[in-house]
Amino acid sequence: MIQSIKGRGTSSNPANRFHNLITTTDETEFESVQKPCTEVYEQSAKTVISRNNSPDVPHDQSVNPYAGCEHGCVYCYARPTHAYHDLSPGLDFETKIIAKTNAVDVLEKEISSPTYKCKPILLGANTDPYQPIEKDYELTRKLLQLCLKKNQPVSLITKSALIERDLDVLSDLASRGLSSVRMSITTLDNDLKRKLEPRTASGDSRLSTVSKLVAEGVPTGVLVAPVIPSINDHEIEAILTASKSAGATSANYILLRLPHEVKEMFQEWLTLHYPQRAKHVLSLIEQSRGGRLYNASFNQRMTGEGVFAEMIAKRFMNACRREGLKVDMTEKLNCSLFSIEAANHQMSLF
Repeated sequence: MIQSIKGRGTSSNPANRFHNLITTTDETEFESVQKPCTEVYEQSAKTVISRNNSPDVPHDQSVNPYAGCEHGCVYCYARPTHAYHDLSPGLDFETKIIAKTNAVDVLEKEISSPTYKCKPILLGANTDPYQPIEKDYELTRKLLQLCLKKNQPVSLITKSALIERDLDVLSDLASRGLSSVRMSITTLDNDLKRKLEPRTASGDSRLSTVSKLVAEGVPTGVLVAPVIPSINDHEIEAILTASKSAGATSANYILLRLPHEVKEMFQEWLTLHYPQRAKHVLSLIEQSRGGRLYNASFNQRMTGEGVFAEMIAKRFMNACRREGLKVDMTEKLNCSLFSIEAANHQMSLF
């Protein structure tokens, strides 16, 4: 029988899709994970810059100082990546976190390479760079300090108020046109937030953080994500109105994505929290994904297709127009200050 675990987004630990052997969990084992503790595994990374050429993603390169995320968002499209670490996308993803402790040194080496072409780096493309363990490890802060030192443009996506700790570095970066922030706001309903993304900041807290970032001169937009049919889609207009009031200048949205194991976990979550609505929610998702729960095709995976998806797009665009918000995913950052010579602190031989 499905049971919720307080403070965790999922109640299960589905098998790694790369494993041929699948084991089951008995009641005694289930009781032992009712209060699962977070474990941090330190890892030395060989490389940290991930490069991307998808037409759906508005960044060419990203850095993720952490793998796994304690925020526990049940819908997180990054959950399946935990399989590459021989871990489950379920509870493992939110309780077994990998910290890339040498991320700063590796990034400095990579951007100092003679072959490096300066483009903005996104922190938080996969997992939140300001999840709770960042308080202790400070990898994100150190990465930002490195970017300031090297004039490397950097943007961030987060759900956390912890970003306020780094307002000093972010404002210095912004003064050179080197930084921007996207605050992801899923809901303004705290009851839904506790079920959907249990260890994240409240909607009001995120809006307050937007105001503080804007006050420090950091270009800040919001990402309404994910939009979940019949769960939070009715909040689109309210979120955009509140975001504009907080000082946000731009916005975008992403329709719920359910790759690989996330499909089963999200269905389990629906059955647990919204049993009477589950069938309707899944039907709307399928209508927006070509009759399936997920379609990974380019130009479809972020916004979906069909009547319902088109309605969401029109509502979002109309609300942005009404609030005077630019529809965009990224600010244009300044790459002209970066040079390999500056990054290496030495003059070129030729």
